[in-house]
Amino acid sequence: MGTVTLGVSIAVPEPYGSFLQRKREGFGDPAAHGIPTHITLLPPTEVRADALPAVERHLAEVAAAFRPFPLRLEGTDTFRPLSPVVFVKVAEGVAGCAALQARVRAASGPCARELQFPYHPHVTVAHGIAEEAMDRAHAELKDFSATWTIGGFALYEQGVDAVWRLQREYPFGTQPAGVPRQADLTRPPAPAS
Repeated sequence: MGTVTLGVSIAVPEPYGSFLQRKREGFGDPAAHGIPTHITLLPPTEVRADALPAVERHLAEVAAAFRPFPLRLEGTDTFRPLSPVVFVKVAEGVAGCAALQARVRAASGPCARELQFPYHPHVTVAHGIAEEAMDRAHAELKDFSATWTIGGFALYEQGVDAVWRLQREYPFGTQPAGVPRQADLTRPPAPAS
């Protein structure tokens, strides 16, 4: 049995997600078309295909233990010169994202892995492109802001074409009344009648 490359992330809802993805494409990032706009919880991780059921059970258990929490994106920053990345900052919800990713990557679970850098939740808007384009991304999105309530996360698999595809969504445990599931947040609102 072969391996698959998985990632776990929080989708950035519409209209923000497609707006940031179009901006990333416009900055010249060649990977932008294949990466849905997200906050990473588990970076690309290769696992045996036969381990997928255990991964899915683990993620369902993690999601069931969490409750919705507010998240706010605001402004830009960069990891340069350490890493060629410009990102939109997570201004509210950092502790929730950190706790969630720690549970996803727990040493006792099937998604255990060490990180190359300390966990820092963010939304990448430019990666590995010309310095001038990185500077433009940093400047053009400095006033960007978005707020929503996170209701869960999702499992993605990277195809041989380098495109990340949604495999399954994991809604959090008990949802307060009126808080949409993560899946509902990622769909455009229905037109008014």
